[in-house]
Amino acid sequence: MLSASVPGIALAANRVSAGDLSAARAQMGFSLAWHIVIACLGVGLPALTLLAEWWGIRTGSPSHQLLARRWARAMGVLFAVGAVSGTILSFEMGLLWPGLMGRFGQVIGLPFALEGIAFFIEAIFLGIYLYAWDRLPPRRHLLTGIPIVIAGTASAFFVVCANAWMNQPRGFTLRDGKVVDVDPWAAMLNPASWPQTVHMILAAFMVASFLTASVYAVALLRGRRDTYHRAGFVIPFTLGAVVTPFQILVGDWAARFLADYQPAKLAAIEGVYTTGSHVPLTIGGIAGDDGLKYGLEVPNGLSLLVGYSPDTVVKGLDRVPRGQWPAVTGVHWAFDLMVSIGFFLMAMGLWLLWAWWRRRRTGGELPFNRLFLMLAAVSGPAAVVALESGWCVTELGRQPWIVWGVMSVRDAVNPAPGLMAGLWLVLVVYAAMTVATVYVLRRMTRGTPVPQAPQEEDVSRYPVV
Repeated sequence: MLSASVPGIALAANRVSAGDLSAARAQMGFSLAWHIVIACLGVGLPALTLLAEWWGIRTGSPSHQLLARRWARAMGVLFAVGAVSGTILSFEMGLLWPGLMGRFGQVIGLPFALEGIAFFIEAIFLGIYLYAWDRLPPRRHLLTGIPIVIAGTASAFFVVCANAWMNQPRGFTLRDGKVVDVDPWAAMLNPASWPQTVHMILAAFMVASFLTASVYAVALLRGRRDTYHRAGFVIPFTLGAVVTPFQILVGDWAARFLADYQPAKLAAIEGVYTTGSHVPLTIGGIAGDDGLKYGLEVPNGLSLLVGYSPDTVVKGLDRVPRGQWPAVTGVHWAFDLMVSIGFFLMAMGLWLLWAWWRRRRTGGELPFNRLFLMLAAVSGPAAVVALESGWCVTELGRQPWIVWGVMSVRDAVNPAPGLMAGLWLVLVVYAAMTVATVYVLRRMTRGTPVPQAPQEEDVSRYPVV
């Protein structure tokens, strides 16, 4: 089933210049890095909107109702922008990587088709949800938003299944260079699907929650302590705080999966050059000829994490041909950055939980002090950095393969010259979309006046999700 490359494509790939290959990789990487943030907001923001609307219905709070309306409008804008960037990505898959899609399109077509169905369901109910404000009873209107959350989550699941297949190709046989015996369901539900999809969906909720909360944290720092801005901060920040510990546990599950199914990627992530037991956990460091240098080592740490015993054997890069090694330093640092930010966000959540518990017992205030709010304002961008770092680990850790062990990136790229021009065009388009999106969202925030509320309102009544 597995081979070093697909016959017939390798000859064409040899004609690809290093500059065009780098341009194709940069274009795809940039497009994905941009789209993934919008996609995460598309998954998480509907849930936040429904929480705000539900609390507004329950309490009759005009501030929460206004939050729900504004977040719903932002959902509409981001959905439209995400549709554009997603369409660009679909074209890039065919234009930049014809070797992949031409050979394996029938294998991985199912998750893309199902994602399209989920996308249309999300679009239909988003239209109903936005149009039905004040046209349906409040509770019935709230119910129309539930399919948006389900469809958005399903859409993320199907797309990540396709990426998981690239890490664990299943559901086909290569016979004389031809793909035969295709099983689309086995391809979609491959061994990597569950750890990758769960990890990505939780990351989407974290990014949407902390990024939204950071906007209101800045407003609170500027002295806007009314009910509207407090609720705009507490609701998303609490959801993000609840999700983060589960994400750390899922990340541990995903790392153990790599130990069994992609040991070369785990070796690159942790900078393990030699197979053996009692392997230390190295934090930081720079890849040298025979290992990571200048890093902080925790004795037996990696063996304990992988198999709960210092005697656990961890496979190193010595089991992999040198030409198939990922960029160890980049993958290792991206992983360390992702993990560090994850623990920072969990610490912020624990701070909020401790303050909320203290308030319930002693009547103190939630930690709306300057230090907490400054760190909370950073949490949104930090969550985005962790997201991008995680995708760098996933994609760079798979190099030089575009399909693990089956097809290399060089064998899949379009051999036509001039890919660098496409990269510059995409950069211009995305720059324009970024400016337009930020401008529209900022204009929308000024459309409805914020209702005034007493500064001393009991914020312990806000939902701790």
